[in-house]
Amino acid sequence: MPDVAPPSTFSFADVWEYAADRVPDREALVCGDRRLTFAQLDERANRFAAHLVDAGVARGDTFGIFAPNCTEWIEAQLAGWKLGALPVNVNHRYAAGELADLLDDARVVGLVFDRALAPVVNELGPERLDAMRFLVAVDVPGSDPAAGSLPDGAITWDDMAARHRDAGRPVVERDGDDHYLIYTGGTTGRPKGVLWRQDDAFHACFGGGDPMRMNPVTEPEQLADHIMESPATYLCIAPLMHAAGQWVATSWLWAGSRVVLVPGSLDPERIWNLIDAEGVNLFTVVGDATGKPILDAWDANPGRWSAASVFSISNGGAPMSPTLKARFIATFPNQIFVDGFGSSETGAQGSQRIAAAADSEASTPHNGVARFAPYGSNTAVLDDEFERVEPGSGVVGHLALRGRIPIGYLHDPERTAATFVEHDGDRWVLTGDFATVEDDGTVALLGRGSGCINTGGEKVFAEEVEMAIQGHQDVDDVVVVGVPDDRWGEAVCAVVQPRSDSIVELENLRAFLRESLAGYKLPKRLVTVEEIKRSPAGKADYRWAKGLAAS
Repeated sequence: MPDVAPPSTFSFADVWEYAADRVPDREALVCGDRRLTFAQLDERANRFAAHLVDAGVARGDTFGIFAPNCTEWIEAQLAGWKLGALPVNVNHRYAAGELADLLDDARVVGLVFDRALAPVVNELGPERLDAMRFLVAVDVPGSDPAAGSLPDGAITWDDMAARHRDAGRPVVERDGDDHYLIYTGGTTGRPKGVLWRQDDAFHACFGGGDPMRMNPVTEPEQLADHIMESPATYLCIAPLMHAAGQWVATSWLWAGSRVVLVPGSLDPERIWNLIDAEGVNLFTVVGDATGKPILDAWDANPGRWSAASVFSISNGGAPMSPTLKARFIATFPNQIFVDGFGSSETGAQGSQRIAAAADSEASTPHNGVARFAPYGSNTAVLDDEFERVEPGSGVVGHLALRGRIPIGYLHDPERTAATFVEHDGDRWVLTGDFATVEDDGTVALLGRGSGCINTGGEKVFAEEVEMAIQGHQDVDDVVVVGVPDDRWGEAVCAVVQPRSDSIVELENLRAFLRESLAGYKLPKRLVTVEEIKRSPAGKADYRWAKGLAAS
């Protein structure tokens, strides 16, 4: 590798350019038929950065990326970071009204979008589109380029790149105080823009130079030891518009490794094909919503794929049921299994890491709620007086984090004040999750406060019940909500998507759950549906489920 001086800061652009200069000829990114080396990816990002400059985009300005996974997603993100601008991750399933709300909230000045989404962009209307400084359309593999005409003033990514063929790296002052923005939510309320210092996000969200989060750096010069001599290949299944995809994919690129993007909707057979064809070493699923169909495809096609190159399988972005976790471990006993936990407001907080060839007791997941070992002492469970919950006490408290945490929510001081609190000189972010601490310091997650159901005076956490229901052989997917009830105040209702050719009945389900849940936690109502409504990242739409259950 060339002898290149490490950066002096943890600015995202500096860290990226250092990796690109160390391994310029190494393959960095694969998506569909396109393969880019680190040098080519950097060059394409420089071209878009030049276009941003010509459009008047400067440090602190925001622009949206409204597209499924594609190389241009990464290129646009890198270009924004090079200038100190803030790329905004936009859910590519948004309708025009949802898109408009997010663009207004973030005050974007331009938009990169999938050409197939042109009809949605056109619905924004002339007034909003005319105010954009740029509109650039990309052709995502598998999307329909003939879906609709481009808005007036929009150009294609290829035309943009041709205009800036000779662009070099922009010369901009950078440091770790530059901002990073990621939007979260939207299925249970208005999306929120979480604003970070890049120095803090580099460590909290992106692993601190180590994608495996086992040996993070403390000083920029240590990055020299984190560019891998033998690069790994990471398969990015999750959408880049979600932290589960964006953080992990970017961290592997920063380590000089290769990332294979999965564009479009979930296709389990294509995923296994890519794993074998590209020699994938690591991949991440997002809870049961993606993990279950991927593992079902493997089981339905014995001997079709080898997955011989895989040494680590992880879960992130959504809880995984103990039943599915046990299936993965039993199916791939020689691979490391990592179940990670975190949020856009905290970065990665901890994980359950089960080593390859672990003994049977260690590799058997706990029944019931999800559990994780915190990454350091800055993660805590706090009681209502913001004091730490004693391990083994059984006290239920608020999951919290101090140290490297965000600045707050973009343009939202009220939410910031409610979520980021100070106590005894420490500033904490309260994630909204309730948890307990076990004797050994393991954190046992009970669920979100917003998903807490008060039934007959007892608190029931929806996620705990969902995980238990996922273990039923006839259940393909489930969301649990509370519905008004004359006797109980709220009744626990399970909205269930049965497996093909299966029937799920309430009494049968309750009998199954009595082995793992207290009686007051059992569903009193059941609604079956053909498909559970989820976001592209696998997040359940609780507003939809609650409305359906109440009707």
